[in-house]
Amino acid sequence: MLFAPDTEEALEFVVALANTAPGASRTGHDELATVDQLGRLLDRYTYSGRRDHDDAELRAVRKARSLLRDVWTLDRDAAVEAVNRMLRDARALPYLTRHDGSDWHIHATDPGAPLAERIRVEAALALIDVIRMNETDRLRVCAADDCTGLFLDLSRNGSKRFCSVRCGNRVNMVAFRARRSGT
Repeated sequence: MLFAPDTEEALEFVVALANTAPGASRTGHDELATVDQLGRLLDRYTYSGRRDHDDAELRAVRKARSLLRDVWTLDRDAAVEAVNRMLRDARALPYLTRHDGSDWHIHATDPGAPLAERIRVEAALALIDVIRMNETDRLRVCAADDCTGLFLDLSRNGSKRFCSVRCGNRVNMVAFRARRSGT
């Protein structure tokens, strides 16, 4: 195990959220354009606490998505600054909690805080672990030229290059065809 289970869950959610953006999504379109799409994304992940189910919440989560996509690609020292800013802006106070079948894990915002704030703070808490373990190189952007998908490389040797098997296969097929044609 590279990270604590709640850290991996938070990072996997950041990947799922970030990969709803145009250019990173499977469709190439914004997959977080409606309140219903946000609801479907959150149904796949355990996010306790307040949900407003309105356009203002959607806009705030989309803004958090953009911020987290940016933080994902920062070098370690710059990521520290961004993480500290996210925690400071939310006046985060870490505490241990158990809920929804999850064992003890850390939260740092009130369950009544706005969803986008809780998303940013939980991502920041997960990124703290990544930074402290000096594993920021595990936070990757897909190596396919036509994809901006993010992924978390949890492979043993840290050599994963693509956000999905689909991207890897596509890149490998293009390279194979190029070799075969002699170009």
